[in-house]
Amino acid sequence: MQPLVDKRDRAQIFRQRLAQALTLRGLTQSALAREVGVDRSTISALLAPGTRLPNAQLAADCAQGLQVSSDWLLGLAQRMDRPDDVMATAVLTIPANRALLDETIFGWHKEAEGHKIRHVPATLPDILKTRAVVLWEYGEALGPQAEDAFDRFSTQLGLLRGARSDFEIAMPLHEIASFAAATGYWQGIPRAARLEQIEHLITLCDDLYPSLRLFLFDAHRVFSSPVTVFGSKLAAVYLGRVYVTFRDAEKVAEVSRHFDWLVREATFGTRQAAHHLRELRGLVT
Repeated sequence: MQPLVDKRDRAQIFRQRLAQALTLRGLTQSALAREVGVDRSTISALLAPGTRLPNAQLAADCAQGLQVSSDWLLGLAQRMDRPDDVMATAVLTIPANRALLDETIFGWHKEAEGHKIRHVPATLPDILKTRAVVLWEYGEALGPQAEDAFDRFSTQLGLLRGARSDFEIAMPLHEIASFAAATGYWQGIPRAARLEQIEHLITLCDDLYPSLRLFLFDAHRVFSSPVTVFGSKLAAVYLGRVYVTFRDAEKVAEVSRHFDWLVREATFGTRQAAHHLRELRGLVT
């Protein structure tokens, strides 16, 4: 429950925020008066020093005319945006390409430089894939653009090598086991490509630690959809043709807590994961 605010303090907050919103929207007092349907003197009186506060109707009309929240104008909320606007931008669906490092997601990686990125991949982590695996997996869907996808993955890996972002990856054990055995989704991928990829993963886990940390969890015990958390400002869930993105701070924190849970429940922690990969390498046939 918010503490009670003295009327004089509330009036001062309202005056300051009304003036701030006018400046941000580039409106004059006369323009706002026309928007609201009152005399200019009414707006001037609201901005004048004193204890005057608008009635509920006038406060709502001013907020609508300025495209801000009436609660913010009155000092009852810290966000200027109207609730409908907050919801409209807090959760968005954005078209997704077949390869998960299209221009949109590459921009998100750039935005999160210097912050922790936490990722549950749909298959193997794209930025850790070898060229042979990328072409095998995306060649049919992307054609010649599969080479471009690999170049983008390599660019993002370069950012990781520069230690400009910490990258945590959690993935199910069955995915890497299926890849090693060329079963299920990976049926038909050549043995040489699998061996090269597993060796590549081992090398990256060793060379890039602690900037890169890999966790392997048992999907019989815990489960996750493909999701990436970019710092504290954005989380994106991959549905296949679209990303569902969250920018609300609490929703992003909730997805981060989900990732924390995956890490706590992981069968193989970050240092054990490379050892497990070495064991899988010996089982590739």
